[in-house]
Amino acid sequence: MKNVINPPDIAIALNYDGSQAPRVTAKGRGKTAEQIIGLAQEHNIPLHTDVVLVEVLSKVPLGDQIPRELYLAVAEVIAFAYLLSGKRPGE
Repeated sequence: MKNVINPPDIAIALNYDGSQAPRVTAKGRGKTAEQIIGLAQEHNIPLHTDVVLVEVLSKVPLGDQIPRELYLAVAEVIAFAYLLSGKRPGE
């Protein structure tokens, strides 16, 4: 994972509690995207760059669970984030 803003300057934050599908908890472009990324960096939250995925996730309403069609793509990102953080699901 790189600390890079997804072109065209979009950031999406997801929350996954392990019991339901991940939810979109923050999203934005420009300055808002920079703030989302800055907060993630401050809290050592792994960042992932995927232009196609972020474009699709940007269309999910804030607070909604991700659509079923994105489960596999997002599961791969979450698994990688867990690996980088040294965490295991349920912790």
